[in-house]
Amino acid sequence: MNKDQLKKLEADLWSAADKLRANSDLKSSEYATPGLGLIFLKFADNNYRRFEADIHAGYTKLKGSRREKKVSDIAIEKCGFYLPDHACYEHLLNLPEEKNIARALKEAMKVIEEHKPDLEGVLPKDEYAALTRTDKTIPQQLPRTFADIPANATGDLFGQIYEYFLSEFARSEGRKCGKFFTPRSAWYV
Repeated sequence: MNKDQLKKLEADLWSAADKLRANSDLKSSEYATPGLGLIFLKFADNNYRRFEADIHAGYTKLKGSRREKKVSDIAIEKCGFYLPDHACYEHLLNLPEEKNIARALKEAMKVIEEHKPDLEGVLPKDEYAALTRTDKTIPQQLPRTFADIPANATGDLFGQIYEYFLSEFARSEGRKCGKFFTPRSAWYV
């Protein structure tokens, strides 16, 4: 992906995310954490998919031997993450509308933390349910927002997208700075 393509992708992702946020009463600060969490999940999923065949081959090779390992242990060794089916981005993206996507996103984050303890308490979980305050469909729409991140995107690209979103969320919140209540002067008292 060249620089122009990256800039277009960043702008398109931000535009989609900002439109979704703008159609709710959510502040950027409320929307930032779940959005960044999904960018992370997409990164973890892309990384896992690149190694998935090797993970399953390694598991099959060791199965039934003295050196047998759990799939999750092999996945963490090979790519740093274990994503069971219910935590995969594609699964979450394609959940039927009647499913509680906020709960599914929370469970996906919890299972990542279970298998990667250094992330414990870092990933957003309850924030997805908070998104439903005014629009119950926001958690359902959010994974679609980041689905355009290419499947072959690697860590550097994700780092750039993540940084771009951090700066856009900060800029969005910063626009509200300087809005103060100015009391009337007391000259009339």
